[in-house]
Amino acid sequence: MLDYIFLGILQGLFEWIPLSSEGVVALTSQFLVLKDNPIDIALSLHLGTFLAVVFYFRNDWFKILKFKNQKLTHFLLISTFVSLVIGFPLYQAIKNMVIGSWLLMLIACGLLLTAYFHNKKIKIGLKLENLAVPVGFLQGMSVIPGLSRSGSTIFGLSLGDLKPDEILKISYLMSAPVVLASGIYLFINNPVFVLNTWPGLTSSFLVGTLTLDFLIKWSQKINFFNFALIFSILCFLGAILELFA
Repeated sequence: MLDYIFLGILQGLFEWIPLSSEGVVALTSQFLVLKDNPIDIALSLHLGTFLAVVFYFRNDWFKILKFKNQKLTHFLLISTFVSLVIGFPLYQAIKNMVIGSWLLMLIACGLLLTAYFHNKKIKIGLKLENLAVPVGFLQGMSVIPGLSRSGSTIFGLSLGDLKPDEILKISYLMSAPVVLASGIYLFINNPVFVLNTWPGLTSSFLVGTLTLDFLIKWSQKINFFNFALIFSILCFLGAILELFA
């Protein structure tokens, strides 16, 4: 039980920043010598942070489900579909491999370039609806252990004309449908395993809610150059840790 609580805390801490929570949790579970598949453990604990996203953005979800924010609803439907089409077969093919470090390095370079463009007042400014397919693709690719979902989607969303707190919010909102789908898939295949991880789900929900609140408020206080630069450095750090883990 304590092992899963600890892994849940790690999931809650790392889910929102571009250091792959899946990679961190999977790697740590191997050190703890747990009998279950490390990637399945990581995906299961994502359900805790899924609940954190639903709880924290509950007002936004009410608007989305009632189609009161049609632009965002349309974006989420398309990006979720693309993510599942890309992510599910990729998960089946490489769930026992860790090859995401080089891809994470590319995301880090993209965020660094984004920071440079903003500093030079160069804007790409794509509309949200035009970002649904590429950002959905990046999210789908993030099933690769070591490739950060948040880092990938934040990079993709930064190509649009969005504020830092909007980028974070949309990145986290779009994680919920995909995580729910993966959670249902895991439960259908092994319901006992998912139910046994409840201590980790609880700790990842509590820690995830606290860290999510901190990051959203923090992003509103800094300019976009520093925002993208800091997340780029975190991506580089994550890639280096994966290479030498």
